[in-house]
Amino acid sequence: MIGVLVADDHGFIRAGVTAVLRGTPFGVVAGAASGEETLAAIASNDPQIVLLDINMPGINGVAALEMLRSKGDERPVVVLTAGLTDRQLIAVMRAGVSGIVSKEGAEDELLDVLEKVHAGQKVIAPEYLQRALDLSLQPEDKGPLDRLNPRERRIARLVARGMRNRDIGQELNIGEGTVKVYLHAMYQKLGIENRTELALLAVSDPAN
Repeated sequence: MIGVLVADDHGFIRAGVTAVLRGTPFGVVAGAASGEETLAAIASNDPQIVLLDINMPGINGVAALEMLRSKGDERPVVVLTAGLTDRQLIAVMRAGVSGIVSKEGAEDELLDVLEKVHAGQKVIAPEYLQRALDLSLQPEDKGPLDRLNPRERRIARLVARGMRNRDIGQELNIGEGTVKVYLHAMYQKLGIENRTELALLAVSDPAN
């Protein structure tokens, strides 16, 4: 049996996929309802293919895929979706998604997609490819946090969540004093004076 992990926060979707795959060479070895559960289930069950919903609580599907790829894990990942925003589409394409399946009519094409990605092919509908191409040719929107480096942007997002310096330090494994140094430098880069202004910028940033 070719093991498939189904990550979707709706139980009926997971049950539906299990039913569709019954009697085929593919079988569901685990289910997950969040990005955190997905990463844990991959580690513990080692599925050959991951079927991944985008909009899940906690770590969403896009972030879970990016985290998986950042670890060097190249197993096939198929996105199962009711719809992708432009930002989500570009993100999953850049992260190396293996296939994209619409939840509407998924039972008719799912098996074919799984067979192809298992054989090393990519299965992405022409409309998604064309849309991704069109988006890639457009100038990217400049966000209010563009002047910050990745570590500073993460701190800004944590500030926007209402976290204190001590909590941010624990989250990033750095000292509270280091967080204060980062914040002072960020205020200067952005031309602001306090964490309230920083939080407002973080919330309005299109990358968040």
